[in-house]
Amino acid sequence: MTIVSRNTPVTLVGGSQLSDNDLTIALSLAPTLVAADGGAQTVLAAGLRPVAVIGDMDSISDAAREAFADLLHPVPEQETTDFDKALRHIAAPLVIALGVMGGRLDHELAMLNGLVCRPGQRCVALGAGNVVFLCPPTVHLDLAAGTPVSLFPMGPVQMRSEGLEWPTDGLHFAPSGRIGTSNAARGAVRLRPDGPGMLVILPREELAEVVRALQAPEACETWPARGG
Repeated sequence: MTIVSRNTPVTLVGGSQLSDNDLTIALSLAPTLVAADGGAQTVLAAGLRPVAVIGDMDSISDAAREAFADLLHPVPEQETTDFDKALRHIAAPLVIALGVMGGRLDHELAMLNGLVCRPGQRCVALGAGNVVFLCPPTVHLDLAAGTPVSLFPMGPVQMRSEGLEWPTDGLHFAPSGRIGTSNAARGAVRLRPDGPGMLVILPREELAEVVRALQAPEACETWPARGG
């Protein structure tokens, strides 16, 4: 069931602490605001009003529950995270997720799992120093030479690439084997994984470029949804 449907990007706020200007930066690129459970308190404190609050509602503050009473969309199951609950109920060309990195390590790992488990919904997570997204079948990033580019496999995956300092063609990546962290761009980079298992990690300053790249025509193909 879709709770929020937009033809423009959506900003999703989770319950972890935000870095300075996160909301301002994200909303300039993704003007529709959604809160995931405890993220409603962050939105309330910022003096903003989301279009929906989605989650199991075990972390939302009483003040936020009262202020957004008409916007609550409880998803009571406990099998998935609030990030996953929100992501699977949003239909948009892209989601920028805030407050989902830099808190508890187990929560951050669960968020990364959510990116892989929801390959049909484009999402980029913004943290204090980095952005991370699941690589689509093809993406072209206009990066300056020397920009750090890290690739982290969440399962067995191969990656064809152009424009990286250390080429990846023909390599077999896996979380228990070869990983691709601490690579760098030589200029514009094109990435083509053979399946929905590769996370791309870039400096925070590349958020706008990632948002552009993930909505570009050549990146319009998405991985099949995995249900749920």
